[in-house]
Amino acid sequence: MHIQPQHAWNIRPEEAIALQKQMASAAVYDLPLDMKRVKLVAGVDVSVQSDDGQAMSQGAVVVLNFPDLQLVEVARARMPTPFPYIPGLLSFREGPVLEQAFAQLRHEPDVFIFDGMGRAHPRRIGIATHMGLWLQKPTIGCGKTLLVGAYSEPAHDKGSAADLVDRGEVIGKIVRTRAGVKPVYISPGHLIDLQSAVELVLRCTTRYRLPEPIRHAHNAASSA
Repeated sequence: MHIQPQHAWNIRPEEAIALQKQMASAAVYDLPLDMKRVKLVAGVDVSVQSDDGQAMSQGAVVVLNFPDLQLVEVARARMPTPFPYIPGLLSFREGPVLEQAFAQLRHEPDVFIFDGMGRAHPRRIGIATHMGLWLQKPTIGCGKTLLVGAYSEPAHDKGSAADLVDRGEVIGKIVRTRAGVKPVYISPGHLIDLQSAVELVLRCTTRYRLPEPIRHAHNAASSA
């Protein structure tokens, strides 16, 4: 699959923050997604493991058909972890290995769901937004833990949602994907709006908390 690199990865944290601020203005958060045109959905995740004392990152991109959610393709890449763990700079830790994994894809997904954040980020450029600018495809952030913002707990029924708000701005939704379990944090990444992002995640969710593309990607990233 063709991607459009925007910058080099080997930069210092202060340079990374400045780059995020510069890139964030290019993200598009207001495009409704035509669900009828979605045929392939990708899940994206990265696992960091120790190998003889060396931190190694394994990125996985798993492609499922839609709406049946049957497995179509798995692409993996593995490399030494290139960037320290710094909250808010996850994309510089995971982006390099994902770039390699994206390049291996034989199928071109219509939408990518990332295990991480999109607009729900202090500088409005989480991993889903950052990599969405490289992919130039609709991307969604679907995180398991809160990074930034405040919200009221949604109701316990599946599909219940509440706004995630930061500095007076709605940056995502807290969504219950399964009755009685912890919600997930959904935000648009690039080339999609919040309503479409929530709808697609719910349509990709079966009997688990995580949507199927993310669940498959997590398993693929964690396996040897």
